[in-house]
Amino acid sequence: MSSEHAEVQVRPGIEGDLDALTAIYNHYVRETAITFDTAIFSPEERRPWLLSHPEDGPHRLMVATDADSQEILGYATSSPYRPKPAYAPSVETSVYVAPDAGRRGIGTLLYGALFDALAGEDVHRAYAGIAQPNEASERLHAGFGFRYVGTYHEVGRKFGRYWDVAWYEKPLPERPL
Repeated sequence: MSSEHAEVQVRPGIEGDLDALTAIYNHYVRETAITFDTAIFSPEERRPWLLSHPEDGPHRLMVATDADSQEILGYATSSPYRPKPAYAPSVETSVYVAPDAGRRGIGTLLYGALFDALAGEDVHRAYAGIAQPNEASERLHAGFGFRYVGTYHEVGRKFGRYWDVAWYEKPLPERPL
């Protein structure tokens, strides 16, 4: 880890993180079209989401914390891409950074840790849907080798308007079948 990021630690998410993770997510629900959820969540409502990301396997939750205060600065996940069995080797990834922690390279640290964790798993492709416009997220994904594959036009409605979602994919290291 570079000295620029020495004050940030990345680790797997745990149940004790639930309140802080919910607060970060609710900020994006209330204030942005980055997520298409439209109502905020209580921590108890988010518990099944957290528990669906164990410390091993293809569906991970990585959390960035301030090394001194242990404040949660953001998180990244790999989640099932679709529920049908043939989609199992594909994941959808996402990153959420606390509103006051932007522009510190935290998203980059989180994705680096997430993809390192996925390296030994049976995951063939990662996908990311980015509500438009979102240049920062597009740059982050491009930096990790994601390639633009298409746009769903006006696929979501939030804040009284329709939003496009651009889709990106990234091949992951092959693991023997």
